[in-house]
Amino acid sequence: MQQHLISVLMENEAGSLSRLVGLFSQRGYNIETLNVAPTEDPTISRLTLTTITSPEKIEQITKQLHKLIEVVKVINLSNNVHVERELMLIKVRATGSVREEIKRSADIFRAQIVDVTANLYTIQIVGDTAKLDGFIDVIGRERILEVVRSGVIGIARGEKTLSL
Repeated sequence: MQQHLISVLMENEAGSLSRLVGLFSQRGYNIETLNVAPTEDPTISRLTLTTITSPEKIEQITKQLHKLIEVVKVINLSNNVHVERELMLIKVRATGSVREEIKRSADIFRAQIVDVTANLYTIQIVGDTAKLDGFIDVIGRERILEVVRSGVIGIARGEKTLSL
């Protein structure tokens, strides 16, 4: 079992996302992260998802996705050299001498403090999943009040594109 990053170009129509997600749930596959947004062509959306499964099952999933009418193109980015990123907003307790320690940690991870109150920092960090998980570990779970993550997005490196 391994994590797969799947990128799908699909028609930007009502119900398209529901049918695609339904395909996963009907077959008992779990979607770990999901991100959808229009592309440079407003009639097409890019859906990026991660799922953990075997190579045999991911091949079956991609074949099933190709059968959906609204799906234009599918690529398993995990099989290609790619760049992936995730955005996280994290709200942490920051009082006294801990404030400077949290700021130093944010600087080390190239994170940005985007909101400050007397007792809290809200920090924005962008990177791969390992970087975001590492930041959580360094900050310490006991200081964390809330975490919001965007889910993974990815794009193939170099000349290879998913575009039409």
